Amino acid sequence: MSDLGRVLVLAGGLSHERDVSLRSGRRVADALRSVGVEVEQRDVDASLVERLREDPPDAVFPVLHGVTGEDGALRQVLDLYGVPYVGADAAACRTAFDKPVAATVVGAAGLHTPASVVLGHDTFRELGAASLMEAVVQQIGLPLVVKPARGGSALGASIVRSAEELPSAMVNCYAYGPVALIEQYIDGTEVAVTVIDTGDGPRALPAVEIRPDSGFYDYEARYTAGATQFVVPARLEPEVAGACAAAAVQAHLALGLRDLSRSDLVVDAAGVPWFLEVNVAPGMTETSLVPLAAEAAGVELGVLCRDLLATAAAR
Repeated sequence: MSDLGRVLVLAGGLSHERDVSLRSGRRVADALRSVGVEVEQRDVDASLVERLREDPPDAVFPVLHGVTGEDGALRQVLDLYGVPYVGADAAACRTAFDKPVAATVVGAAGLHTPASVVLGHDTFRELGAASLMEAVVQQIGLPLVVKPARGGSALGASIVRSAEELPSAMVNCYAYGPVALIEQYIDGTEVAVTVIDTGDGPRALPAVEIRPDSGFYDYEARYTAGATQFVVPARLEPEVAGACAAAAVQAHLALGLRDLSRSDLVVDAAGVPWFLEVNVAPGMTETSLVPLAAEAAGVELGVLCRDLLATAAAR
């Protein structure tokens, strides 16, 4: 058995991404058991605080996605009870989870980020939606991408190729959050780069190239087996692959992340990587990108999760 002691995998929660989180949790728990770690998987509910207080685990692997899972709230609770966990602390999560804020931070660190406009629902409604949409299209141009400023799994996200498509895209976006991020569409190769740090500094795993059959990596393309082709390592020139790895590590450091993150990038025709967003609790399902990247790097998922937990427990 592992010398980690008792490990708690937290999955589920009440966000729109609950089902994905539960699948991620099962995958992580099974991977850890395969390398001899004593694991309990549980949901986040009213009994969790009592458990943390009365019978704290030796370490926690949180795989909650979306609000409460990636906004820092849960990690703040774990900090209150002195329970070590894998991943960024609460403050870093708050910065990374807010896409416009994260883009500002990594842009200041020198990474390329798409031009964007951020509009809250109340402002959009009260100041004249039609006029605002016209101004947005004039400033950013078409096509553009509309997505919630906070949230994951591409829920509420749309590619807008004509001005006529923008109203429904905004309505769809606001169904998942009160603030919309409208950004320049970067045409190119979409890749995801996982960064891990098991105690010897952050390093990037091989980039995963994402080729959705529908042309857009939305929720169904992410979690429906066979709906997206993944190529790993991504089909990039060596210097471009190196630039993507450097960009992901730079984003990880600029945002103050630790242990594990996944940056989503688009490589344009000139080979320049553009930062789109970062995930502090990336998916671990059968169709998720971190396990694919680990496999390409020759790292067994159970070993990676165990080493990340050991790093967290040693803090």
